[in-house]
Amino acid sequence: MLTYSCFYLVCFNLKKRYVYKKIPQKRYDSTLKMLQRILPAPAQILDLGVKNPFSEIMEQHGYEVQNTQGQDLDFNPKIEVDPNVDMVTSFEIFEHLLSPFTVLQHLPADKLLVTVPLKLWFAAAYRSKTDTWDRHYHEFEDWQFDWLLEKTGWEIKERAYWKNPSTKIGIRPLLRNITPRYYAVYAERKPS
Repeated sequence: MLTYSCFYLVCFNLKKRYVYKKIPQKRYDSTLKMLQRILPAPAQILDLGVKNPFSEIMEQHGYEVQNTQGQDLDFNPKIEVDPNVDMVTSFEIFEHLLSPFTVLQHLPADKLLVTVPLKLWFAAAYRSKTDTWDRHYHEFEDWQFDWLLEKTGWEIKERAYWKNPSTKIGIRPLLRNITPRYYAVYAERKPS
């Protein structure tokens, strides 16, 4: 009996590890396809946030990527970078800011690819109790984020929605399998 239980636990943990590795990969694949369609490599990208696994994926696919250095963008909304940046990307960053409005006004490029988590009626905004950087001040409804972009001088050219599937059992995991969790937007700065 003990051997069967140990075998079951090992198989369950391996399956869980495999499934959870595939979930971000699916999102990464969707994001990369959208990026490659909008701005084929080679191109220079400013990726808001510190270097991350998706920054490395972009580099592996021929993009030259600069990341911000972890500065608090609420206090430092003007980002000093190479003026030849072709696009700014921001993947799950704006929900952490108290004021994404100011940052969006001062981005140093005319093209923007961004993803944000959508507000879910069945789950509260994410909040880590141990890491103050890992908290969501905003979780947007799509119309709210569209309005924010419009008010800060951006014109939306393309939208996409992605789910965050779960293998857990329960009502909320089921809802996560059928409800879009992430909102992706490609926008261009409106001419002045």
